[in-house]
Amino acid sequence: MATIKDVARVAGVGVGTASRVVSGRGSVAAVTAERVRKAIAELEFRPSHAARSLLSGSSQMIGVYIPMLKGTFYTPILGAIDTELRVTGRHMVVAFGCGDGDARQQAIEGIEFLIERGCDGLVVMSNALRDEDIDALGPKRSKLVVLNHSFSSIADQCFTADHTRGGVLAAQALLKMQHRKFAVIVGPTTSPDNVARISGFMRELKRNGIETSQVWSGEGDFSPESGWAAASSLLASAHPFTALFCANDEMAVGALSYFQQAGRSVPETISVLGYDDTHSAEYSAPQLTSVHIPWRDITLNGLRWLLNRCYDETQPVLRKFPVSVTWRASVVMAPVAAVPKAASRKKVVPAKS
Repeated sequence: MATIKDVARVAGVGVGTASRVVSGRGSVAAVTAERVRKAIAELEFRPSHAARSLLSGSSQMIGVYIPMLKGTFYTPILGAIDTELRVTGRHMVVAFGCGDGDARQQAIEGIEFLIERGCDGLVVMSNALRDEDIDALGPKRSKLVVLNHSFSSIADQCFTADHTRGGVLAAQALLKMQHRKFAVIVGPTTSPDNVARISGFMRELKRNGIETSQVWSGEGDFSPESGWAAASSLLASAHPFTALFCANDEMAVGALSYFQQAGRSVPETISVLGYDDTHSAEYSAPQLTSVHIPWRDITLNGLRWLLNRCYDETQPVLRKFPVSVTWRASVVMAPVAAVPKAASRKKVVPAKS
């Protein structure tokens, strides 16, 4: 296998000159650079990752922290990051929450792990970190991007969607289908994005004359298991409802599964609406109507901002990520018997953007 020394010998230049051409750093005369490139092609030279790191003065690796390595939510995000990095010959190192500490401590330890591995920049998804944790990163803070959370001290480095708006759209979707009796499976109250979407949902119901104190609410942890358990509790409560809003798709899929086992037909007797519009929504039974959060766009724009910062690139970066509803089979018009006559004549009052 050819080495940088072989390239220098064939091109008739010093190793330092060949290295500058390979790394793209430093001044080299055009004619000389062309001889080096011809030597690279002739020898089919491919610098190893370690060699590129020595030549460029960076690891060419981006660290990614996610809270957990399971489910259908994080996998597409990791896939998008990995694909984007490989195009430019870079790689990612992934850390996720584990150990005996709470979510905050796990995130801190995961980020420390990535820094110790020499990652040039960090992509972090965590609702558990605090402002002081960001400040404690010191110089590394400037090469950090946060997805799905905002810190006032690094607002320019945070990329997320308007989850309050997402909750409003969820309510409008069900109200549009004449539903007036609701149940909700919420996520952890420690998760700000969950709080925002549920707040938007309840506020929009109230604006349209729904007494929100009468809306049944069960708490899950964003897993299918918790959606199953909450749906079981909902049916056991005998609470009257025709529409269920779940704060993420995985809990919605768990609820759909339980309803099927319990003999409750979706969408004939119950409409179910999810949130995130993940891959699982397309393949549930029935296919799940869901609030679409453009996670791929959020992820890639955050990553591109980071690559610009770490490697002096000039990739375009977007910051507005429209939220919408993807309609599928799990939401239909409320059963006629469940719609009061007065309600059937009432139009949905759209929220102001």
